Amino acid sequence: MEYMEGIIYPDSMLPGVAPSKRRAIYFSTAKTLAAIHRVDVNAIGLQKYGRRDNYCKRQVERWEKQYLASTGEGKPARYQRMLDLARWLKENVPEEDSSAGAGTGLVHGDFRADNLVFHPTEDRVIGVIDWELSTLGNQMCDVAYSCLPYIIDATLSERTSYGGFQHTGIPDGIPQLEEYLSVYCSFSARPWPAANWKFYVAFSLFRGASIYAGVYHRWTMGNASGGERAKFAGRIANTMVDCACDFINREHVLQKQPSMGFQVSAAPWQEFGREQEGSISTKDQGKFVPSEKVMHLRKKLMKFIEDHIYPMESEFYKLAQSTSRWTIHPEEETLKALAKKEGLWNLFIPLDSAARARKLLFEDGSLVSPGSSNDLLLGAGLTNLEYGYLCEIMGRSVWAPQIFNCAAPDTGNMEVLLRYGTKEQQKQWLVPLLEGKIRSGFAMTEPQVASSDATNIECSISRQGDFYVINGRKWWTSGAMDPRCKILILMGKTDFSAPKHKQQSMILVDINTPGVQIKRPLLVFGFDDAPHGHAEIVFENVRVPVTNILLGEGRGFEIAQGRLGPGRLHHCMRLIGAAERGMGLMVERALSRTAFGKRIAQHGSFLSDLAKCRIELEQARLLVLEAADQLDRHGNKKARGILAMAKVAAPNMALKVLDMAMQVHGAAGVSTDTVLSHLWATARTLRIADGPDEVHLGTIAKLELQRARL
Repeated sequence: MEYMEGIIYPDSMLPGVAPSKRRAIYFSTAKTLAAIHRVDVNAIGLQKYGRRDNYCKRQVERWEKQYLASTGEGKPARYQRMLDLARWLKENVPEEDSSAGAGTGLVHGDFRADNLVFHPTEDRVIGVIDWELSTLGNQMCDVAYSCLPYIIDATLSERTSYGGFQHTGIPDGIPQLEEYLSVYCSFSARPWPAANWKFYVAFSLFRGASIYAGVYHRWTMGNASGGERAKFAGRIANTMVDCACDFINREHVLQKQPSMGFQVSAAPWQEFGREQEGSISTKDQGKFVPSEKVMHLRKKLMKFIEDHIYPMESEFYKLAQSTSRWTIHPEEETLKALAKKEGLWNLFIPLDSAARARKLLFEDGSLVSPGSSNDLLLGAGLTNLEYGYLCEIMGRSVWAPQIFNCAAPDTGNMEVLLRYGTKEQQKQWLVPLLEGKIRSGFAMTEPQVASSDATNIECSISRQGDFYVINGRKWWTSGAMDPRCKILILMGKTDFSAPKHKQQSMILVDINTPGVQIKRPLLVFGFDDAPHGHAEIVFENVRVPVTNILLGEGRGFEIAQGRLGPGRLHHCMRLIGAAERGMGLMVERALSRTAFGKRIAQHGSFLSDLAKCRIELEQARLLVLEAADQLDRHGNKKARGILAMAKVAAPNMALKVLDMAMQVHGAAGVSTDTVLSHLWATARTLRIADGPDEVHLGTIAKLELQRARL
């Protein structure tokens, strides 16, 4: 044993640590555990350090005895669910535990962040401490135990909630659980642990509960080493038991395979130690090759659109141009039901949001309408990168996104409710939105000010007793004309005297509240986008309960930034699809039409323009995919630069491609006989919507100047 100078991080949330360092610290943790598990115990003389086989079986029995010794008559009360959990664990020990083969070896026994010593200036582990529980055995127990911060916060303190990252939200920079596990599996050469993950996590919680029960017992006798904090140990022990029982009752706890954006190259342990520690090598950067799961969904989605949506486009347009255009085509609801049945529903919901929704809304089964499926409502568990390949397909038709419940502004509004709404707000509005029973609108832009600078907003939200009173005029409130629209998320000012970025708040407004006056639909190059539409709305003394405020007064900018990142990216993804539709129609037209004695496709000028369109489209696609990957890996704030680049590049590219497609079609291209003019009009609005080009260019330039000063 020797003195080692370094840093120990006692809090798994890593408060005060930069997001980039948090990521490096977690990856270094995963790599260190992998390195321990790859130790050849025979080569270092530890082959008799313990029994490799039946480790979990013996551990369950040991910690059950420990718990029984710490509770019961004359001691703290015994919790029946703990005994039930012990019985479940004994009955569900993985078959792999009975052998001494692969997956067994050196086990630390207490592998967690505060047992690691990090280099004073570099984000790499230089020491591992507290080996008292080390032995030989099933190494996946170490892995699950190191992942407990994602499941529960077991810090000895009094709180109303002990939920882990998957409940409270992952701190900026800390990788998702799936990503952390992918790094471990890659550097340890271990298979993905989905098959028995439920057992290993439940066992880790069971063991922790037994330890805390012992701590609490000693505190009641006045000899606990944790001091006064130990008085909370009994409550936390029971909370860990409840968490374990809830965990084993979930239908899904871990994806069957890691998402493609989290997969790491084969045999990376060969590079472990050779690359600069604490940095993420190019092998960890994520790959743009869709997984089998994504390719399967992509093929299903493409077939659905070709079989059901393209053939209905003309019918949808007929209704949209008739006197009944503000009604819903009955076939739309039929197609939505079919999309649900085929598992193509709510695909936009990211992995972390789905985990939080499952925890907050659906585990007690009380909030779901008859016939609904929790897993169906929470999408397919995709990353932003994976969803990019599917969102692109939806962008090929202006009608497609709403069929799959993936249309703006509903997707952004659902994300807001999911991330920032109270359980009551979620119950009232999020669940019916997830089910597709209602739609929503987003009211931010105002006609009398330059709304690209949200500090200019003048709509007032004033507190009067148990109500907020809203006064102001909004326009381009997307979705408000839809007869199914029931809820608006409105941004206004609650305190005109506060610092300029703390004046704004977001609030939920039932569209049927007295004082909400829809004045007119707004046309985009002649398209009113019925039955969805964009409305001008006057809010005159609109009274809503104080419980409708989102996150709290002055938090509007914070919510807006969290909402707009993924939302902007979704627009970019759909624009790639719109451009692809334009390319396809352009080529089809060029191959079938003759001008000046030969096919248009044989004219040199067309061939040159076609090639340039393909180049620009592929450039934009890769930029959008990279932005999605960075959003997954680094979060909205860190990825804001490349998100801004994608938001500028995608609509400008789509406009060029669609303009060329219209040119090849001649007069037909600017008519409503093809989808091109509508796709072009939509693309043109996206140089303004969700921030005009000039705002995003400013963001890109500022980041570039900051980089130059470093």
